[in-house]
Amino acid sequence: MAMTRTPVRRVVDYTVLGVLAFIFALPALYLFLGSLKPSDEVLNGLTGFLPTDLSFDNYAAVFDSLSSDSTGYFWQFMGVSVLLSFVVVTGGLIVNSMAAYGLTRLKWRGQNAVFTLVLLLMLIPFESVAVPLFYMFNGQRNTLFIQALPFVANAFAIYQFHTFFRKIPPSIEEAARLDGAGPWRTFFAIIVPMSKPVFASVAILTFLIQWGSFLWPVLMVSDPSVRPLPLEMSVFQGQQPPDWGQILAFGVLLVLPVLIVFAFFQRWFVEGVASSAVKG
Repeated sequence: MAMTRTPVRRVVDYTVLGVLAFIFALPALYLFLGSLKPSDEVLNGLTGFLPTDLSFDNYAAVFDSLSSDSTGYFWQFMGVSVLLSFVVVTGGLIVNSMAAYGLTRLKWRGQNAVFTLVLLLMLIPFESVAVPLFYMFNGQRNTLFIQALPFVANAFAIYQFHTFFRKIPPSIEEAARLDGAGPWRTFFAIIVPMSKPVFASVAILTFLIQWGSFLWPVLMVSDPSVRPLPLEMSVFQGQQPPDWGQILAFGVLLVLPVLIVFAFFQRWFVEGVASSAVKG
């Protein structure tokens, strides 16, 4: 018999969750309010939460300070990040989903060994291989290609797809084969449309990782023309004296695309997380 929560328990649960959500939202609120304040009022402790002297002057100053050939252009840095994220997310969805499908549905010798290797790769942090990759691709520095290449194939994404595909009834594919569909047609015409939640989950997580990528651009990029937004924010923050109002405004502009992507994929992302929790 399923247990039902009493009204009092429900109020307590939602109160606790509401308080925790508010606490986790405080840094984002401070970021937004600080971006609208003069620099000398940003680092005033808890008074920074007071909505006083608000304006969009800091945003205008960010765009003005990044509007010449010597400093680079804000929209150029934004465009580099958008392009890199699009390539990595799109390429990753194709490559990792196909790899997972081959590991899940197609029968071939060494299949389990390869999947075990994928699981082991999940345990290796990128920081441990960043320096070897730097020396391997040193001749490709300051290119968009090398900023995207190491992140298209992703072991965790393959695992996510593998977990979802494994729960799809094989009878669906057997019916497709009886209708004359081969593996390619079965995958693109049947499996992919049924897997929107996991595609959305992988897309959002991949986008978050790529959009905030910092270590690899630090190693591989010195040319401002191919500098992504997180790396430019580090350069912008290093200017002396630091203007914290403008720095927080830059931070809001950096976070805004992430919120837009999450809002767009939210429904499928939640379904994907729920499906993984139930099926896992």
